[in-house]
Amino acid sequence: MAAQEFAVRASMLQVGSVLLAQLLNSDHGGHQGPRIPCGHHHQAHFVDYRTKPLQTILGRVAVRRAYYHCATCADSVGRGVIPKDRELDIVGTSFSPGLRRLMARSGGQEPFDAARRDLAELAAVTVDTKAVERITEVVGTRIEALNRTERTAIVSGTLHPIARTARLYIAMDGTGVPCVPRETQGRAGKQPDGGAKTREAKLGCVFTQTTVDAQGYPIRDSHSTTYVGAIETAEEFGPRLHAEALRRGLTPHSEVVVLGDGALWIWHLAQQYFPAAVHVVDLYHAREHLGHVANLVFAPHSKESKDWVAARRAELDAGEIDVIIAAITELAGHAPRLRDELRQQAEYFQTNTLRMCYKYFRAQGFFVGSGVVEAGCKTVIGHRLKQSGMRWTVAGANAVIALRCQLLSDRWEEVWSRLPFAA
Repeated sequence: MAAQEFAVRASMLQVGSVLLAQLLNSDHGGHQGPRIPCGHHHQAHFVDYRTKPLQTILGRVAVRRAYYHCATCADSVGRGVIPKDRELDIVGTSFSPGLRRLMARSGGQEPFDAARRDLAELAAVTVDTKAVERITEVVGTRIEALNRTERTAIVSGTLHPIARTARLYIAMDGTGVPCVPRETQGRAGKQPDGGAKTREAKLGCVFTQTTVDAQGYPIRDSHSTTYVGAIETAEEFGPRLHAEALRRGLTPHSEVVVLGDGALWIWHLAQQYFPAAVHVVDLYHAREHLGHVANLVFAPHSKESKDWVAARRAELDAGEIDVIIAAITELAGHAPRLRDELRQQAEYFQTNTLRMCYKYFRAQGFFVGSGVVEAGCKTVIGHRLKQSGMRWTVAGANAVIALRCQLLSDRWEEVWSRLPFAA
């Protein structure tokens, strides 16, 4: 039966390609008269009709188009004018818009060669791996350009935000993306020679919460999470995340919670763009710091170590950060060789004291963990850009990140409908 199914599908696609060709060529090549504007303030004259082979989701079709030539622009531009290519969105490409959509979506979801194989199996479309890569990155680059336009409109107030009544959460984190050597040259890293093999991609997410469960723990609103991200500096990333928060309904009167780990760039951006928000250091990162202190001073997995961590965790949950700092300082007094490192740990808790009021946060029904954005780093970036053997250019990685952010934010349909023509 499977053979029959595939045979029928192949026949239907052949019929479909014939019908599509007839439909595309029913306008007599898109002829618009003996002359038309060339787009550079001159007149282009009709020359003849030219056929273009086009690969579509139904198969290959030949499209007949009227070709115009501008003698004035010939030397500087070097191209003729084909109005029909613009109308069909096939300028400079031999792939139809529908096929480009499938290629970009597949290439954004899985490695390019796997996407090629799935297109052949699932859609009966035969393309090469490099074409999938090229189209995916072109579409991702155009999505990023659209993102920049959207950010400008949001900040200027010309684009109305989404109406929001729920509590708004903003979380951010970073994760390394393996890059080609030229993208890491001269950058400090964790390699034995002090160099780097990765560039940090910053990811932000915005989500809402309206309810808590029977135990008082917050419940994230279903399908409310949206993502933004790129390999870029914190200074560049801040406006990106702020614009997304504005798009999601951020106002000066919003109830907002910012979640993050102890990275300084996160709290610098939080203070700059969300100063009125409640700032919460991820509880589980704070617990990891307690474990690190115990491992420095006590034998790993010893009763003394476990008892010390258990006491500090209870204090952490109660928001008694001053007690924790005193306990770490006391350890430093008994371990001179560890004094500097323990002092750094004490400073971590001192710096983040107001971000560790966990008893109060939980009483308010706030999330106290940054698991949503950490999972996002794995889902949005890790699953696609950090597989074995992958090495990216920054431009290629950012194109795929932009595409995946829209896919996983459930904005694919909206964004695709607003993408510019292929020209």
